[in-house]
Parts: sequence; C-alpha cells; structure tokens
Amino acid sequence: MTTPSPRTAGSNDPLHGQLQYQVAVFARRMEQARLGAVGALDRASYLLLDHLARHGPANVKALADALGIDSSTVTRQAAPLVRADLVGRVPYPADRRTVRLALTPLGCRRLAEVRADREELMKQLTADWPADEQHAFCRLLTRFNDSLETFTTDHRP
Repeated sequence: MTTPSPRTAGSNDPLHGQLQYQVAVFARRMEQARLGAVGALDRASYLLLDHLARHGPANVKALADALGIDSSTVTRQAAPLVRADLVGRVPYPADRRTVRLALTPLGCRRLAEVRADREELMKQLTADWPADEQHAFCRLLTRFNDSLETFTTDHRP
C-alpha cells in the first residue's frame, strides 16, 4: 500500500515533495517496527555498536568524527551501553592515559541478534518483490545514503 502525502499548497515540485514525505514516513515506520522488536536497540546505539564491530576499538573523538556527531553526544550515547556491558573502556596501548571504547562479548552477541532481527524484517518486507527490485532498492538506498553523507559532511558547521 502506498502512503499518499498531503498536498502542499503551492508546491512547484511534487516529485521531491513526495520524496521528502516518503522518507519521513519510512523513518517513522522503521522506528515503530524497531520499537516493536524484543530487545531492540535505538538507532544511535545500533550505529555506535555497528561502527565498533566494523572498525574495532576507538576513542570518543574518532567515533564522533566517524558518526558525524559531537564528542559529548558519543559520551552520552555510550554511557548506557557501558552500564549494560555492551561496550567497555579499554586502554590504548600506545598511551595508557587514553581510553578507547570497544565491544564486549555481550555487545557482539547483542549486535548479532539485532542485525539478524533487522535482516529478517527486511526479508519479510520485501518477500513479494522480484529480486531485481530488491537489488535496485538496495542500490538506490545506498546511493541516497551516500549522497546524504556527502552533503552532511560538506555542510558541517
């Protein structure tokens, strides 16, 4: 079922008006689907854990740069993950005064569970789509996200 968007009075660009509306609906519905999942991680936690899994231990500044957020935001987001033993603080071998964040074994297992749940959701949502449309959607969504990343990087204050 396609979600119709409300008509914007005086809109001269119906395609991009519809696109921005559909992106907003997508974000809201994915958040709702995530909230319905047992033991789901919020978006910020998932992205932080995912980054640590893909790139290894990192200090707060490196995480902030990689995720495009402030160091204070990483610190705030990491605190509950440390309390939940999903992330641990580990010393940096080259400088014992520096602390890095790293996934714990529990964090690795939890991330794997969440990834599997999200992958299953994607399979269910696209089960009746032809394979070529699934691949096209993935390709276009990747391109959209890459464009968004470039835009936000280029327009960072």
